[in-house]
Amino acid sequence: MKLATLRAGKHTTAAVLVSDDTAYLPLPYPDVGTMVADPQWRRTADSVVSGQCHNANRVSASVAELAALLPAAGKVICCGLNYSDHIQEMGRELPEYPTLFAKYADTLTGAGDTIDVVGSERVDWEAELAVVVGSPLFRADEEQALQAIAGYTVANDVSMRDWQNRTLQWFQGKAFDATTPVGPVMITPDEVKGDFEVRGYVNGELVQAGNTGTLVFGPAKLLSYISHFTVLRPGDLILTGTPGGVGMGMKPPRFLQDGDLLTTEIAGIGRLENRIRIYHNDGRAYSAPVTSTATT
Repeated sequence: MKLATLRAGKHTTAAVLVSDDTAYLPLPYPDVGTMVADPQWRRTADSVVSGQCHNANRVSASVAELAALLPAAGKVICCGLNYSDHIQEMGRELPEYPTLFAKYADTLTGAGDTIDVVGSERVDWEAELAVVVGSPLFRADEEQALQAIAGYTVANDVSMRDWQNRTLQWFQGKAFDATTPVGPVMITPDEVKGDFEVRGYVNGELVQAGNTGTLVFGPAKLLSYISHFTVLRPGDLILTGTPGGVGMGMKPPRFLQDGDLLTTEIAGIGRLENRIRIYHNDGRAYSAPVTSTATT
């Protein structure tokens, strides 16, 4: 099953995708995050898919406008340096524990939205698989964590490297408002056929390619670990890390420029296509430089 958050005028609504159509859910779920917080959400979605719910409005998916999948996620927790190839390109050893940082819901944006960045000259890409929590987790083991996954989606942890490397803490370079696209849909675990292929493109050029089978800490292990220090609730979002190929790891380093098209794709889930707009603090657009001395 594939779920999405759609814009409907000034409002948003959760929807279930059926073939080439989008069937609006008949209950007042404003987004997928709110939907999965309802213990009965799967029954409601199943009734739409099976045709038992006769008051579901249907619109063509091709004309539906996608909004941020989880605009009000209570917690957005990200894992850095989780693919073995990315760890190696950063010159680090495999970690014993996950490297974690948090974002706010304000950082999230839609699958096709323009990303406006003000005040950074080193804007980088990080294609990622993200996990949506579907039931409360606290001090859970891996099997409990696996059962608590509502679904999987696509994200890009767009990073402002100049801000990130001002201090040893990454937070300020990861938490710019409306710079983390998520979507286009969430797929439920029954749709998963195996490991995911994660790919990132800049203006159509493949810059990242990885397989989640090489994650040091897989989704269930991550959720279990996180739940031992903070409770996870339905609608929370966990980003699992990015494969090799980020701009900062290139020689020389390469960063996004004003007007670039950033595409993030995971086979079986879908793709994000986000135009990047980069501005000086005074509002003037500029192109980012292609070299940097930044390190992670």
